Amino acid sequence: MEKLNILFLGGAKRVSMARHFKRAARALGREAVIFSYEINRDLPISTEGTVIQGVRYGDSRIYDDMRRVCEEHDIHIIVPFIDGMIDVADNFARMDGVHVFSPTCAVAAALFDKVTCAALFDSHAIPAPATWGPGQPVVTPLIAKPRRGSASKGIRFIDSEEDLEGLDLNEYLIQERIDNRRELTVDCYSAVRSADIQVCACVPRVRNEVAGGEVVRTTVIHWDRATELVRDVIAKLHLRGAVTVQLIHDLDRDTLTVMEINPRLGGGAVASVCAGADLPAMIIAEALGRPAPVCADWQDMVVARYLDEVAFPINK
Repeated sequence: MEKLNILFLGGAKRVSMARHFKRAARALGREAVIFSYEINRDLPISTEGTVIQGVRYGDSRIYDDMRRVCEEHDIHIIVPFIDGMIDVADNFARMDGVHVFSPTCAVAAALFDKVTCAALFDSHAIPAPATWGPGQPVVTPLIAKPRRGSASKGIRFIDSEEDLEGLDLNEYLIQERIDNRRELTVDCYSAVRSADIQVCACVPRVRNEVAGGEVVRTTVIHWDRATELVRDVIAKLHLRGAVTVQLIHDLDRDTLTVMEINPRLGGGAVASVCAGADLPAMIIAEALGRPAPVCADWQDMVVARYLDEVAFPINK
C-alpha cells in the first residue's frame, strides 16, 4: 500500500486524531505514516508516529528546519494543531507535493488578533458580543481579553469602572460579558480545491467541561441555528480548510454570537469525527486530488476524554 506521510505541527497529545488519520487513509487505499514536529521527544503522539524534535515556532530557524523535515521525510500533508504553527504551515503550502488544508497566515493573523477580529466581524455583519471602547459609557459586566491571547489566559472580568483602571486598552479587547450562557464549538471543513465555497462539515457541539483551555467532555448535537450561522460566517470570510468556530448561546436573550474562530483543527474536533464528520478523510481526499466527502448528517453523542499514561524510560 502506498505511503502517505503526514506531519503534525504541535500534535503532542493528538493520539486519537492520528489514529483517525490512519483509518481514513486506509479507506482511501493509502498507509498513513504520522510524524509530529515538537520541542520535546517524550510525548504521547510517539505511540502513533515519529516525533521530530525541532525548534520553537518563534525561532527564525524554523522555516529552514521545516524544509529539511519535509524533504527528508517526503511529507505530503501538514496539519497544524496550534495557532503559532499556522503561518509556518502556510509557508509550505506552495512547496511541491506538500498539501496544507488550513486558512492562510494572512487570514489567521486577522483572526488571532482579537481587536482586528472584532472589526472584521463588524465589517461583515457577523453577530458578536458588543465591544466597549474609550469614550463610551461603562455598562458592566464586561470582559477584557488580551488581544493576542489564547486558551483563556490573561482574561479579566470588569464589574465596575474601577476595574478598568491601569488596563492598557491597546492590548485588550473589551466586550460585554455574557454570564448566563453555554459555549458551543462548531467543527468545520470547507473544501480547498472547490471553485466555490463548499462546506463539507459543520458540526456543533456543546462544551460541557474544559480543562487547560481544551474540552474534555462535549456533546455533539444537531442545531440548525448554529450551523446556518457558521455556514454564513465561512461564506462571508471565504474560509477554506479546517476551521473551528466558537459560539456563545446567551440563555437570557436566546441569541447566538461568534466568540472566536480558530483556523485549524480544534483540540476537541475528534468528537465530531466520532459522530460521523470524517475530517481526516476530507483532508486526505483533497490531498489525493479527489473531492472531499460531504458530511450531511451525524450522530448526536457525548464524547468524554480520559486520562492515560505513556512511560518513557530514562537511559543512564
